[in-house]
Amino acid sequence: MIIGEWKPISEIIAKLLGYKKLLVVGCATCMAECAAGGEKEVETLAPLLKMAMQKNGQPIDIITKTLERQCEEEFIEELTPMAPKVEVIISIACGIGVQAVAERFPEIEVYPGVNTTSLAVREEPGLWAARCEACGDCILSETFGLCPIARCAKGLLNGPCGGTRKDGKCEVNEEVDCVWDLIVERARARGRLKDLLKIRKAKEWSNSRHGGPKRMLREDLRV
Repeated sequence: MIIGEWKPISEIIAKLLGYKKLLVVGCATCMAECAAGGEKEVETLAPLLKMAMQKNGQPIDIITKTLERQCEEEFIEELTPMAPKVEVIISIACGIGVQAVAERFPEIEVYPGVNTTSLAVREEPGLWAARCEACGDCILSETFGLCPIARCAKGLLNGPCGGTRKDGKCEVNEEVDCVWDLIVERARARGRLKDLLKIRKAKEWSNSRHGGPKRMLREDLRV
């Protein structure tokens, strides 16, 4: 899922100076799962912003709404009755959601309340770890389902670096498993170590940004 974390309150407040009517919008999917932008976080952030603005001598009226998703037009339409009542929107969805809301309401200032960080998995309560860089050229079939692009600090494609620790940890961060150590062990367990002898060419990064922002077209889904 996409994960993120709140921007500093001071940074959000700096964007709100001069406004008197605010809409705080949450997202009940990804940002809710990582406790950054769901209904609970919306109802926590709103009074914090209200108190901070009052302290600055600039009281502000705040209304709140949490959408099922902010990245799809039909859900964003739920904001239509509220839009004329506000001057600014703080979205605590991912960057995709922020842009979608801003595109739907171009006449209103829309600011992010969250820093989007990565595509990740929850390893344990309160801990998420990146698993995918959305690079556009997936090699998981060659690395036994473990991504060295997202999970290796150096993005190495042909085995671990010389700094790999004996306990299987990364030299950049000793709390992080060396993904190549994990790949080798998984290959060993399957009796397929020889598969790792293949030399992989340098990453074809043109697939990541080729021709500008990435787009995916499925003709079979178009009406």
